[in-house]
Amino acid sequence: MSMTARQRSMTIKAIQLIVLIVAVAALVLATNWGKVSKTFFNFGAVAPMFPDVILVGMRNTVLYTLGAFAFGLVLGLVLALMRRSDFSPYRWIATAFTEFFRGVPALLVLLVVGFGVPMAFDVKWPLGVNAVLALGLVSSAYIAETLRAGLQAVLKGQLEAARSLGMPQWRAMITIVIPQAFKIVLPPLTNEIILLTKDSSLVYVLGVMATQYEMTKFANDGINQYNAGITPLVVGGLLYLVLTLPLTALSRWFERRTQATSRAPKASAQAASANQEEVAA
Repeated sequence: MSMTARQRSMTIKAIQLIVLIVAVAALVLATNWGKVSKTFFNFGAVAPMFPDVILVGMRNTVLYTLGAFAFGLVLGLVLALMRRSDFSPYRWIATAFTEFFRGVPALLVLLVVGFGVPMAFDVKWPLGVNAVLALGLVSSAYIAETLRAGLQAVLKGQLEAARSLGMPQWRAMITIVIPQAFKIVLPPLTNEIILLTKDSSLVYVLGVMATQYEMTKFANDGINQYNAGITPLVVGGLLYLVLTLPLTALSRWFERRTQATSRAPKASAQAASANQEEVAA
């Protein structure tokens, strides 16, 4: 007797569930939970990390992230507008910049900006400035592509209508096109902040002082200081989640709102079309 499609589906799901239960049971039985607890979850031994890891590490992580994002957003907007310029050299420069900084590792940019630039130009900036500049340069390349996509998504009729009313092109771009583009790209911009938050963990390679530590530096030093296995890294990871999970939820909210907004004009257009058909009938 052959099974129906529903029966086959239920059978496959039952087999998958059995395999999952067996795999989890084997893992539980094979693991030395005492050793795992001492290595990963020895939170009592890392109590001396607090409150410095929050007051200093989390604060500096947030400052590096926000500073780099602000710098990257401004530069990324300029690059996006250059990519759309009618002046070819502007497009070439912006394209070369974005492709270069999207193609090289952020760690390499940090080392060049932190050590190479001061040596070459005989300047000395605070470490925070080096971190913001390096991370901002990398971020600006990604933000530029995101904003360029947003600018292209804005209907050309918006700009043409503003121009027909006598509004200068620069004013139409600032007051009409760019705000709509930002509204479209809010979800990916929020994701860029999340990426910057994680990339700020690379700042420690510049040789930070105690007052400049970010959370990864605290966690890395804690491995040798507290004899708690890699529990300090677990603490650092949890603190990063405290910052990134709300941003992830915010990005999803922006995405749902953008989708709902884009569906509204379509529904209105369909309703108007239906009304016209009824009138014609």
